[in-house]
Amino acid sequence: MPEQPGGPDDRVHRDPHADDPLPSERLPDDAEDAPPAEEREWWDDPRMPWKGKPGRWDLVCWFGIMFMGLYSLVMLPLRAYLVVANPVLQAGLTGSRSALVVLGVTDHPLWGLGLVLGILSLLKFQWVYFLAGRLWGRGLIDMMLTGRSARTRRIADRVEGLARRYGIPAIIVSYLPIPLPTSVVTPAVAIAGMRWRTFWTTHILCTIVLQSCWVALGFWLGEPARVVVEGYARISLWVSLALLVVVVVTVVVRQRRQTPATSQD
Repeated sequence: MPEQPGGPDDRVHRDPHADDPLPSERLPDDAEDAPPAEEREWWDDPRMPWKGKPGRWDLVCWFGIMFMGLYSLVMLPLRAYLVVANPVLQAGLTGSRSALVVLGVTDHPLWGLGLVLGILSLLKFQWVYFLAGRLWGRGLIDMMLTGRSARTRRIADRVEGLARRYGIPAIIVSYLPIPLPTSVVTPAVAIAGMRWRTFWTTHILCTIVLQSCWVALGFWLGEPARVVVEGYARISLWVSLALLVVVVVTVVVRQRRQTPATSQD
């Protein structure tokens, strides 16, 4: 009996060694000719604080904030050593309150120079946060809160609200030794529309008063505090080395945690 059309003998059998794909397996000409998908530029990331391609001042603020983070990391182990080994240098590098107190406690002959350097040092990075707040608005605060706990976010939201509402008083309070981060207050007052003149006048006056008070506190504490300072000086190098180990371990652990996440993406 003749085979009916469409029977088993009419099936198309593909040679597994054949080079040409079947018509059904061929890609459309448009798909074959389509260019590869363009890779995103480093700045085209939704996690970045800006919208669109960053301009010159965006990049200045961005690299300024990165430098500030690296600078703080490097200074962390040095603080513990320099605060007694060379408090004038410490005041100039970080504006350290402890260094200014030590200048007064020890009646350092260069305490006046240390005070001036401490004032300038405390002001050196303030403009970065203010300019970033003007450029990026809430985007800067959101970027700083990435990966933080819900409690930290709530606190930052409250601080931002207070800073926007009260402006100058918020800046003054942020200089007190209380947990009111200047890194949130400064961009918040910029978002609220504070002028550069008001910003600089407030910060300069607050810094002069505050840093002078720390030196005065050292003079007032006097000899009893000197004994404590001299005792700490004997172990300051070891404390500095211990902090250096902590910094290195922290960086290594963070890198190892980020590597699997990057490979999964």
